[in-house]
Amino acid sequence: MSPALPAAYAVPFAELALANVVREYPNAPAHLYAGPEELVAPRTLHPAFYGGYDWHSTVHMHWLLVRLMRRFSATGDLPATLTTRIREVLDTHLTRENIDVEAAYLRGRTHFERPYGWAWLIALAGECRALATPDGDRWADALAPGVAAVGDLLAAWLPKATYPVRHGVHNNSAFGLGLILDAGEAAGLPAPVLDAAADRLRTWFTDDHDAPAHWEPSGQDFLSPALAEADAMRRVLPVAEFRAWIAAFLPALVSAAPDSTLLDPPVVSDHADPQIGHLLGLTLSRAAALRTIAGALPDGPARTALLASAEAHLTRGLPTVSSGDFSSDHWLATYAALALDTAPGR
Repeated sequence: MSPALPAAYAVPFAELALANVVREYPNAPAHLYAGPEELVAPRTLHPAFYGGYDWHSTVHMHWLLVRLMRRFSATGDLPATLTTRIREVLDTHLTRENIDVEAAYLRGRTHFERPYGWAWLIALAGECRALATPDGDRWADALAPGVAAVGDLLAAWLPKATYPVRHGVHNNSAFGLGLILDAGEAAGLPAPVLDAAADRLRTWFTDDHDAPAHWEPSGQDFLSPALAEADAMRRVLPVAEFRAWIAAFLPALVSAAPDSTLLDPPVVSDHADPQIGHLLGLTLSRAAALRTIAGALPDGPARTALLASAEAHLTRGLPTVSSGDFSSDHWLATYAALALDTAPGR
């Protein structure tokens, strides 16, 4: 499997994302209602990110649309008619007026989507800027109030975040800060905020060792707690330090004869169950993490085993991305794109 997003996925992933970002219902708002006056339609609360079942999913489906444009609009693999449809949706959603509303919502509810949704908003803004076109710059400029809100929220939260969240769903601290570090500079986050995020990862995790990988996965994981942590530390430690750290943290995974349950794709007994179905995403998020972690290891059995496991996870996960079931179709393509577009390496 190529470490670059194959062109064959451009059209089906774009169609999935387009269908989701404009689909207002069903909707699962993570909104704390202060009174009956707040019983309003989702797009009233979130004029940019009202679709895709929940706020974070529609944010990262917008990211997917921009990523597909960046990868394929110039190559012809994304037809001009489809590119036009994507541009029209993004022009409608990513306006300064809409993002001002979204930013005010974030500032008024400081725990909302922390840190997962914050991270995807930063990833979206960074992807828009990386598009390096007038369209991308216009969308990135429109997203600036949201980026500023997340930057301020991060600056206020990180000093208080004494302990990380280590489970395998949205609030996982390592995954969220990892995304923020990847995209933060391009998105326009201030350097002190990015430095604080990196420092917090080192504070949380530097002394970790002997991760209980045999406990994974839990029944509704779409992230691996151990691999998400390792992938975050890969971002903030020099190569030699990271290799020493992961040898203590996941010794069975990076030994001369790797033997870890993390290498085995999870069993997903019911694809339509929204919680069990999270494990479909685990096959894809693990694949991405295994690839990048392998890229930080020297040539040898461990690197080979991690890359082979990533391929096995992709083989299991990719056929599930578009099933016709909204409970999985509203989010899995993003994780497939992350995995497919992740080259082994730092």
